[in-house]
Amino acid sequence: MRGDVHVLTAPRGTRGAEQGGQRFAVVVQSDLLPLSTWIVAPTSTGAREARFRPSVLIGEERTLILTEQIAAVDPSRLGPLVGHLSREDLDALDAALKLVLDLG
Repeated sequence: MRGDVHVLTAPRGTRGAEQGGQRFAVVVQSDLLPLSTWIVAPTSTGAREARFRPSVLIGEERTLILTEQIAAVDPSRLGPLVGHLSREDLDALDAALKLVLDLG
């Protein structure tokens, strides 16, 4: 589960800086927490690079994980599994989440 990459369709009616349209979501919560919702981070190919947005390869496309936009979603909102982050990408994701959440 953690590090899995799924298709994610954002709800209609996004506002402000929220991302819309179809893209991917990366599961960021621990496998040890079998919750009814999953904590995910969306991805974007159009966002600006930042220290807290790790760049990962999903399929053939380079994309950024928007760790500042993590959210809890019902797993039924997630589409097909399309991949899994490498160990290196998971380490970069962990570092970014530590920065965004001020976990030291």
